Amino acid sequence: AEVIVRRDQREKIACTSCEAEVARAPMGDKVVASGKIGLGLAASLLVEKYADGLPLHRQRERVGRLGLDIAVSTLADQIKWSTDLLRPLWRASLAECIAARVMHLDGTGLTVLDGKAPENEKMGALWGYVGVNDSEVIAAYLYMPTGKAKGQKPGEIGPQDMLDLREGPTVADASGLFDASFAKEKLIECGCNMHARRYFVKALDAGDKRAALPIAAYKKLYEIERELREQGLGPDAVLAQRRDRSKPLWDELVSWCTVHKKHEPPSSRLGIALRYFTNHRLALARFLEYGFVPMDNGIGERLHVRTAMTRKNYLFAGSDGGAERAAIAYTILGSCRLAGVAAREEEGQEGEREDCVAHGRIIGQRVTARRAV
Repeated sequence: AEVIVRRDQREKIACTSCEAEVARAPMGDKVVASGKIGLGLAASLLVEKYADGLPLHRQRERVGRLGLDIAVSTLADQIKWSTDLLRPLWRASLAECIAARVMHLDGTGLTVLDGKAPENEKMGALWGYVGVNDSEVIAAYLYMPTGKAKGQKPGEIGPQDMLDLREGPTVADASGLFDASFAKEKLIECGCNMHARRYFVKALDAGDKRAALPIAAYKKLYEIERELREQGLGPDAVLAQRRDRSKPLWDELVSWCTVHKKHEPPSSRLGIALRYFTNHRLALARFLEYGFVPMDNGIGERLHVRTAMTRKNYLFAGSDGGAERAAIAYTILGSCRLAGVAAREEEGQEGEREDCVAHGRIIGQRVTARRAV
């Protein structure tokens, strides 16, 4: 790695026979017009913090070893200005998720400083959304200072506010925050079978061997799903295969859970699993009604993996504004990861970091005014 100092020689043009205004060539590409840090370094700071989990203090040491001494406050300003430039793409990503044929929704926590003292911490929420249209997949994050369903201040958008703007199948867990939204006819609740299976796994880990039967049923169902993905079938063909192969297994699983629920203590591990499955079986079975609806919310939950890893390193956001900027960064980088957009090094060499600029061009070409928010 190396730091390159670039000189921008700007041509001046003036008329020698009159006193017209002197014309000057524009500045080179920078995050801010008067800044000294170029786009390449600014993008590296953003990607390495929110994709690689490298806090700014460590990044300062890293560039310091290359002979460049930059204050942490200057690095933080670059993150701020970079995410401000990415706001239009962030809004476009939110609009794409709302208008997608299938939307996934899942939340995770983010510690935020509420004041200068370290003990003044609060737990905010990062709500992750994934919009899926056939082969097109896009991610979006929204920050909420509280864990409530609706925004509490002007400009805040909670999960219920997002769901109120949406129609069609939406995959989420069985959180009570979504009950009011899914009660509306325009929104179709699709359950997450990963959650349902997880409760049976906990029962089996606790020593209840009866839970092995529903786990085996889920194994067969997921094997069928994997085969259908490998075949590359369309939604209609997938639905036909599911009804022919998956529905008999599902009906047996429903019957088994219904019978055992009557005789199982609600407080036992297996009782909790049975209650969750039977209470939400209509939403969990939605994949048998639509060929393009997945069995679970895995794509939404996996979106949080990189968020959790990087959050573990930088520990907290310095303010609500910083947390919102983190949501913007996670939106762009998460979309890059889902779209398979790799980093581009100088002279076309491929790297391992996401190229948020390239992804921005992809989003900008696809978003229409109708979906603007």
